[in-house]
Amino acid sequence: MALIVQKFGGSSVADAESIKRVAKRIVDTRRAGNDVVVAVSAMGDTTDELLELARDVAPNPAPRELDMLLSSGERISMALLAMTIHSMGLEARSFTGSQAGMITTADHGSARIVDVTPVRLREALDDGAIVIVAGFQGFNRDTRDITTLGRGGSDTTAVALAAALNADVCEIYSDVDGIFTCDPRVVPLAKKLDTIGAEEMLELAANGAKVLYIRAVEYARRHSVLIHARSTFTSNEGTYVLGEGMADPRLAEGEDMTDVIGKEEPVVAGVAIDRSQAKITVVGVPDVPGSASAIFSRVSKTGANIDMIVQNVQSASPGRTDISFTLPKEQAPDVAKQLQAEQSELGFENLVHDDQVGKLSVVGAGMRSHSGVSLTLFEALSRDAINIEMISTSEIRISVLLRETDLDKAARTVHTAYHLDGDVEATVYAGTGR
Repeated sequence: MALIVQKFGGSSVADAESIKRVAKRIVDTRRAGNDVVVAVSAMGDTTDELLELARDVAPNPAPRELDMLLSSGERISMALLAMTIHSMGLEARSFTGSQAGMITTADHGSARIVDVTPVRLREALDDGAIVIVAGFQGFNRDTRDITTLGRGGSDTTAVALAAALNADVCEIYSDVDGIFTCDPRVVPLAKKLDTIGAEEMLELAANGAKVLYIRAVEYARRHSVLIHARSTFTSNEGTYVLGEGMADPRLAEGEDMTDVIGKEEPVVAGVAIDRSQAKITVVGVPDVPGSASAIFSRVSKTGANIDMIVQNVQSASPGRTDISFTLPKEQAPDVAKQLQAEQSELGFENLVHDDQVGKLSVVGAGMRSHSGVSLTLFEALSRDAINIEMISTSEIRISVLLRETDLDKAARTVHTAYHLDGDVEATVYAGTGR
């Protein structure tokens, strides 16, 4: 008997029929002889609707009360799912995040899991029940308040439960068949990957891939949790995310991957795009030691997450330099306002805020040992007359900043250039990617 943790996102439980379909999959898994723990998101767009409602009554909702409101979406899903399973003849018990022992920091809206004490879940499993847990939420011991985990919180809940319960696998369900070489809504010929390394998955998730969230992947890597990303709508095998030292579950004991595929794994695992970026350029900064430190100390006051940074010395104005950086679009206005308020003290000439940009990233562990990867990217973009505004690299990633209007075309061009295209178009079952 295996212990399987399953996570179902909002599109998987969007309505009554969807909940019945999910319940049948859970029941089938239990009747196959497995113990089952389920983490579930709010139905469809419930969280967004609750957030909009909160802002209708209060432009700046109190964080504590907002968490109380938003956490209700998952409680609706878990109760309905448990009722449906009961109607199919099996026992199911639903638990809120606090009842499930999800202990978090006190940061409302972006709490982090610090401990999991699944005593009640283990008791329910020992009694033969299917366990249903509300994702996205937890409990802080000091304040005794409900907290929410922020974006990807239900993924993180599922992985944390799998780690705490020593589950055999954590299945993350969405409306696509697994992890693809690119978003199949953008690149129809994207191919599903059978496996992907956790390090590569972290880079893809950090750079715009939506099937798995970065916090969940990082938690899984740290606690050696095997993730299986698959579709709610089919029984097809999905994509396994393999941490260090993990064997491919598809292989028999002692079997080698080269015996199965007969060739090396590809240099590039996938292409990711991110539309959530904005660029700020601080023009005419004094080219003296400490200028960059002064600028980014002001930026840090806003709590913004900086991604790419480029500094260029101005040839036309000796002693001046331009500093450009990217950050999430929603954070850019506050950063621009903070810098402009201190322009005279910082001594720069002008500030440009550009939110019509997007980031394209090429990711692959094979980059460490293969040359020419960057040349392929630049040549592909050049052939389609797509201009690059900024470049950033890591050992296994190359990212470029482009005009947002060029992003989809660039993804298709680069995907083809790295020979990642499949023979048939990928299927997207519900249309949201979650």
